[in-house]
Amino acid sequence: MVAGRSSSSRRDARRRLGGALAVLVAGALVLAGCAGGTAETDAALTVSASVSPSSTPLPTGQSAARAVVPQGEPMTVAADLVAPWSVAVVGETVLVSERDTGDIREIVGDTTRVVGTVPGVVFGGEGGLLGIAADGDDGLFVSATGPDGNRVQRFDVSGAPGSLALGDAETLLDGIPSARTHNGGRIAIGPDGMLYVTTGDANVPDLAQDRDSLAGKILRMTPEGAVPADNPFPDSFVYSLGHRNPQGIAWAEDGTLFASEFGQNTWDELNIITPGANYGWPVVEGQGGGADFVDPVQQWSTAEASPSGIAVIEGTVFIANLRGERVRAVPVADPSTATEYYVGELGRIRDVVAAPDGDLWILTGNTDGRGAGPRDGDDRLLTVAVG
Repeated sequence: MVAGRSSSSRRDARRRLGGALAVLVAGALVLAGCAGGTAETDAALTVSASVSPSSTPLPTGQSAARAVVPQGEPMTVAADLVAPWSVAVVGETVLVSERDTGDIREIVGDTTRVVGTVPGVVFGGEGGLLGIAADGDDGLFVSATGPDGNRVQRFDVSGAPGSLALGDAETLLDGIPSARTHNGGRIAIGPDGMLYVTTGDANVPDLAQDRDSLAGKILRMTPEGAVPADNPFPDSFVYSLGHRNPQGIAWAEDGTLFASEFGQNTWDELNIITPGANYGWPVVEGQGGGADFVDPVQQWSTAEASPSGIAVIEGTVFIANLRGERVRAVPVADPSTATEYYVGELGRIRDVVAAPDGDLWILTGNTDGRGAGPRDGDDRLLTVAVG
């Protein structure tokens, strides 16, 4: 295990997003005519009774932001991506990670180019280059599978948009248990400025209940790779435990942390994460109703879900679904309910992202070796307005 860089303060995290938005709008207009796999009409469906509400109480101060939903058809921004996994905006540029190539690509007009290849990535199954998150205007946090397990690294990003370059790797944390499946891999900076990382159980379910293991957890660290003094367990990166394979984390306006999680054969989950809480795996899958574990606020059959990335825009949690091939919209004010969009129209959906201008970005996952396989132009990054 490595705890990485030591510095007294973070870089200035100001954002210059005008260029990123201009790139997306221009790319979407150029590619709109090629987006044959996108939705032809709004495809909202009311969720059936298979969605099971939870008795888990909502945090006090629950966000009162208005719920928003997709408006109209998604437009293609970038096409022909290879097993894309995550999206980040660094400075003025939109970056996408590719799981099976190890490449970080930047969107340049109606095409993409390789910014750099993350070194030492071990590919196979669900492992590879996974989540990315911006560190201000000139840095990128990366979650990837290495020869000694999953790891968290930071890279400098230099150059002008259209000619960015990836610097050397700085390892913040390594030795996270890995396997061909159940690697977690989502990474995000929270509203508290801390770095959060989801980890799977690496196909050893009991690790999720072992507080000394980094597997089956949501981890919290400083951007320099140290254990925050206010973490729930002393000298531990563990923020929550009892997770099977969480792949999405996002915060509501009031600071509530939501996380999506793959179940085994019965239930996939949406959870509200609180520090030190235990979410039950492998003792419980879905809503168990016991006093020892926190129930999900919503659960779905695995055929309807396989939830990966999530995003919060105003008062709505948007959830990308792989096997379920849909975007699910969950009101923050009542997370026991949901509405579904683009069911079966885009194929597998790996990630959803809150765009800097308030739109929703959708990242498909049809070239990852699962499902029916790619369609013309896959994989894609798409954009759709919400309101």
